[in-house]
Amino acid sequence: MEQLGPGDPQHIGAYRLQARLGAGGMGQVYLARSARGRTVAVKLVRRELAEQAEFRDRFRKEVAAARRVGGAWTAPVLDADTEAEVPWLATGYVAGPSLQSVVASHHGPLPERSVRILGAGLAHALKDIHAAGLIHRDLKPSNVLLTIDGPRVIDFGIARALETTAEAALTRTGAVVGSPGFMAPEQVRGDRVTPAADVFCLGSVLTYAATGALPFGTAGSGVHALMYRIAQEPPNLADVPENLQDLIGACLAKNPEDRPTLDRLLTLTGADDTVSDGKALDPWLPGGLVAQLGRHAVRLLDREDPENSPAAEATPAEPAASAQAEAPGTPAAEPGTPSTPATPATPPAPAPASAEAPAPAPEPTPAPPDPGTPGTPRPAGSTTSPRSSSAPPRPRRPSPTRPRPTPTAGPTPPTATPSPTSTRAWRPPRRTARLRSRRPRGTGPRRSSCWSSR
Repeated sequence: MEQLGPGDPQHIGAYRLQARLGAGGMGQVYLARSARGRTVAVKLVRRELAEQAEFRDRFRKEVAAARRVGGAWTAPVLDADTEAEVPWLATGYVAGPSLQSVVASHHGPLPERSVRILGAGLAHALKDIHAAGLIHRDLKPSNVLLTIDGPRVIDFGIARALETTAEAALTRTGAVVGSPGFMAPEQVRGDRVTPAADVFCLGSVLTYAATGALPFGTAGSGVHALMYRIAQEPPNLADVPENLQDLIGACLAKNPEDRPTLDRLLTLTGADDTVSDGKALDPWLPGGLVAQLGRHAVRLLDREDPENSPAAEATPAEPAASAQAEAPGTPAAEPGTPSTPATPATPPAPAPASAEAPAPAPEPTPAPPDPGTPGTPRPAGSTTSPRSSSAPPRPRRPSPTRPRPTPTAGPTPPTATPSPTSTRAWRPPRRTARLRSRRPRGTGPRRSSCWSSR
């Protein structure tokens, strides 16, 4: 499984692509998800093949036949578009590694019991394929996936409908359809292919599962040399467990008529005691391989998780100003301007010792206007009131240094702020009120200054 590349599409049909699963003779295979969240495998046909009218005709018939394949041992065909500019096919995704990767890279050859159950599952899968009128033609380790329940057969990419008279019109004489090393002798010779060809391929797959090698060797010495050995020489089964040699040897018979039928293979593998309804009755894989299957499933879940894909997009936070709740009836402040809280009424600041506190005077005195009276403009440079020289403060009543207490009830008379440079002596208002109360109105002349006479 690989990440998508820059040249890979993001969608095929209604499926969103997630990763690359591999590539085959027909095209690229992708891991994808449907709109309802189902995980599928999508095969995208190579463009050069899609441009061939002969291939399109064959692919159209393959898909129509593959839709009829049932059973639990194969990956079902879910969707396809054979008329698209680049045709594609979607099948159910099998969450398991291929037999090729398990034997070649992870575990090595399987034990004898696992090989027998593998043969039983593959025989069931081929029966379902043949019942739909198909021949797989390309059964090989990379097309066999291993799950905890049992093997699964995938990729009917080059399987074709069982045709008699029309087959020659679709396949040119001598054309090879299949993978070298896992082909039947009749495929190598270009003869008519029957369901018995899949039985021969099954024998080659079981040999690889039991030994990690091919029964006729590799193509290291050339493809034609390999094809000659398949058609003419006996298979190499020296490393195959003794109890499996008769089974595998019967499948690899040169004459298609000498090979066992699929029903006979089910008997030879003991399928009735090992598998049922698409599942192995007992654990059929080694413990280390089961752990590997678990890790494979975890990787798949991680890839499908919206926290590691996509995917999930973060929602931007609202601006702080819009998230603040405003008090009912409070107008919102202008953007960028701090709101100014209402200033409560504060008591007047205490006057300095040399400043005069205003006193209520119901009757004006005949003295000339005092320049130091609050609210009266003072000439520039003046610092002392003229009255302070003629009427000094009484020595027995020193000027208080503490501020007057602020009344807690009743209206507060307006207060005029004295000039900062005023030094007029403070005159206690309570004493003045008491002197006035001793003098009846209209009983005599009014004194001009009650303090200078004493």
